[in-house]
Amino acid sequence: MLFDLNEQQQLVQDTARRFAEEDIAPTLEEEERNHEFRAERVAKMGELGFFSCVLPEELGGNGMGFLESALMAEQIAKVSASWRLPFNMQNLGPPLVVAKFGTQEQKRKYIPGWIDGSQIGFFAMTEPNTGSDVASMKTYAIDQGDHYELHGNKMWISNAHVGDAGLLYAYTDKEKHHKGISAFIIEPKNLDGCTATAIETKLGLHCSPTGEFVFEGARIPKDALLGNEGDGFSICMWQLNHTRLGCAAGALGVAGGALDAAIAYANERTQFGKPISEHQMIMAQIAEMVVEHQSAQLLVYRSAWLKDQGKPNQYETSVAKLAASEAAVHAANECMKIFGSFGYSTEYPAERFYRDAKSLQVVEGTSNVQKIIISGMACGRTQNR
Repeated sequence: MLFDLNEQQQLVQDTARRFAEEDIAPTLEEEERNHEFRAERVAKMGELGFFSCVLPEELGGNGMGFLESALMAEQIAKVSASWRLPFNMQNLGPPLVVAKFGTQEQKRKYIPGWIDGSQIGFFAMTEPNTGSDVASMKTYAIDQGDHYELHGNKMWISNAHVGDAGLLYAYTDKEKHHKGISAFIIEPKNLDGCTATAIETKLGLHCSPTGEFVFEGARIPKDALLGNEGDGFSICMWQLNHTRLGCAAGALGVAGGALDAAIAYANERTQFGKPISEHQMIMAQIAEMVVEHQSAQLLVYRSAWLKDQGKPNQYETSVAKLAASEAAVHAANECMKIFGSFGYSTEYPAERFYRDAKSLQVVEGTSNVQKIIISGMACGRTQNR
């Protein structure tokens, strides 16, 4: 097996690292305090080609794959987990899904704006009482002949109140259970009967907007349907297998950022006449962080490589997402402990790593859901796809 990155992969990794250090880091502290989202930064990331991976060149793709996307997301998340989110909203989520299931007209209309960052994307599946059990959603769309009439609400949707166009999952035939769910492309800012509001009571990810949609008879055109009626559940599961990789890559970044911060502080801080990095308890903490981070890194890169090869990867993606998200939370927790009282202070990054890391155990399928997927495939109950 070859573990070295090629020249192109090293270049995109270095480009993302420099962008994070030069464009995000200098103003991040103030932006975090103000819960500030900068749409112009998304556009700048788009200009640099951050969102062009995995898409066909005829649709604006750059010829690179999932591994390159993961490498960039990891580097961005080392500085800010909030700014890892656009990789899912502008690349591995809506654009990739529409490229796979959309009509030629839908592809031409939406994909270019998503990947160049001029159109903010999102995907809406979660509801107040619907999380891991996607089929329990209540939102529904009624076929009214020349349009669909949309009712219901979605919650905890990244970019909901700032989004220009994105994916929505809703029932078109409740009697068919999950086979009655359909997928749509909606433009909420141009949709009467749609209200989008911000959720500002989050523990972390303060620079990543999160909101709620309420649909009260909103009229969406028939050509907003993605695929066929009843395809929504399978489209949703296909999408999650790819956006899950983005989360795993983000978790690598958080774990790596926490590890770097812990090492730097441990080498600087002196107690009992020597740097605390020379005390055995601290050495043990750092060693655990290193092992878990490097293990997760190999798992995430393998998952991305399998996707690039077109091989079955759902099993490996869930393994990577579980390992990386748990490693991120543990690394952030150990980082806070190594920082001591300063770890509890908002003047240092340790507490932010911890707050941001916790989200990774929830989004794109909780750690418990990943365990169900992994064990089901390991025991032969379900097939790797």
